Amino acid sequence: MLPIEIIRNNPGAVEKQLASKGETVDMSEVLKIDTLYRKQLGEANDLRALRNTVSDEIAQAKRKGIDSNDAIQSMRKVSQQIKELEEKTQASKLELDRHLLSLPNLPHESVPIGTDEKDNPLVREWGEERQTDFKLKNHLELGEALGLFDFERGAKISGSGFPLYTGKGAKLERALINFMLDIHTEQHGYTEIFPPFVVRPESAITTGQLPKFAEDMYPSEKDDLWLIPTAEVPVTNIHRDEIMTADKLPINYTAYSACFRREAGSYGKDTRGFLRLHQFNKVELVKFVTPENSYSELETLVTHAETVLQSLGLRYRVIELCSGDLSFSAAKCYDIELWAPGEQKWLEVSSCSNFEDFQARRGNIRYRKTSDKKVDFVHTLNGSGVATPRLLVALLETYQNEDGSISIPKSLQPYMNAPALD
Repeated sequence: MLPIEIIRNNPGAVEKQLASKGETVDMSEVLKIDTLYRKQLGEANDLRALRNTVSDEIAQAKRKGIDSNDAIQSMRKVSQQIKELEEKTQASKLELDRHLLSLPNLPHESVPIGTDEKDNPLVREWGEERQTDFKLKNHLELGEALGLFDFERGAKISGSGFPLYTGKGAKLERALINFMLDIHTEQHGYTEIFPPFVVRPESAITTGQLPKFAEDMYPSEKDDLWLIPTAEVPVTNIHRDEIMTADKLPINYTAYSACFRREAGSYGKDTRGFLRLHQFNKVELVKFVTPENSYSELETLVTHAETVLQSLGLRYRVIELCSGDLSFSAAKCYDIELWAPGEQKWLEVSSCSNFEDFQARRGNIRYRKTSDKKVDFVHTLNGSGVATPRLLVALLETYQNEDGSISIPKSLQPYMNAPALD
């Protein structure tokens, strides 16, 4: 959530920054509601002060035996006015919050200005493309031949976009999850979390999925719960409505979860196999940090996701997102894309974002400074460390052999108890 103060102080600058994210927003309506809210709040406070003063005078008059009936009747009217103003003030505050919750985060000054993914600059590449003297197959051909997954039966059970892993494919999926969790806990010092896969609406509001992106989520309306699109949602809400101490920061969590996304806007996009799913697995990284350290922590976060890919020997690249390609909540973001030689395309497997205090304001996540003991909002960050579907695609296609078998990278072999899938 954007602080109302920056909109009051320079609405034109806020509109310009949001325009760089492709959002056309007129701040006049927000300012109009804010002005009304502050006016009603001020009038209510003035009446409360008057009531307190007159109440003291009535008490003194009673002690002296002076008749105060007229003053008492007058204060009853004032109390009714206060009640009516409180109702109006609450309604105005709800309306103001509704508008503020719909506004995206502002891009950081370092974010390159652009309209879409074509304007995203390349930061770095790692690894070499494997050279083979045989025709490469894609992950669907490889997986079906080896019996690693069954999309037809998955669709029979739940519909398209819900994969069914079978046999060694199920074991490989589990191995990748454990492999990544071990890297982040043992090498990078994250605390492992196993969160709920459903959340209350307040939790999804904190991270920015609600109210704007309700169509992309799966609701359980009877219980007023939502299936999570990422472990970022429950993990970020661990510290909702809490005040932490500065000496406890940064706090670093990693979590495996299934992720559920309706992908309402995916019509026309490539949905073959594991390229786009409604349910998938992901290992998430979440950081709670002090504001002065958040951008150095973002760079560290990216390297932690990269470690997974380097350990598996997979070719990847890091992309910096331009303003027009930033997500709703992000102030700055890097994407990591794997090269899938069978698909002959780059596939995003991780987005690493700094939200600054955008989520913390929505979830009231704060910390107490060591220096002056004042309370301020933390900065939150998250990144995929990483999502398994496209990782699986790149791994199968990169390590395929001419006979149709798949070599297992040495770092993953202890988790599979085998050097290959055949």
